[in-house]
Amino acid sequence: MDFERFSDIAHEYLDGIPAEFKRGLHGVHVLERAKPDPELAGVFRLGEYMDPGFPSLLGSNPGLGRHVVLYYGSFKVLAQGDPGFDWEEQIWETLVHELRHHLESLSGRDDLIQEDTAFLQRLRRERPARGSKDC
Repeated sequence: MDFERFSDIAHEYLDGIPAEFKRGLHGVHVLERAKPDPELAGVFRLGEYMDPGFPSLLGSNPGLGRHVVLYYGSFKVLAQGDPGFDWEEQIWETLVHELRHHLESLSGRDDLIQEDTAFLQRLRRERPARGSKDC
């Protein structure tokens, strides 16, 4: 799938999501680059939620607003060598995941952050760190 089609699908999905789930969201951005995890070799972030809220909720970006970012390049890396990779399903799942971060942020919750943190901790135990001799 090329970048333009990826972006079109992501925005089509976004358009189909009811407005109440996008309340307070300032934008959804599709970037062409990949986003490697800064700590885990071979792990790429498919999306991120940028939150201007409290420092404990996703790092705080005061004044920037609330944004979702999807990284086309990361999807492309994940799809390489996997002829069964379902681009559309993965775009949908990632968009919904990031929108859940948005809704939880609005309500002062961090349940999904806790789930993501636990998942990353399991990966850290299973995979070598970026820059280690095993990479």
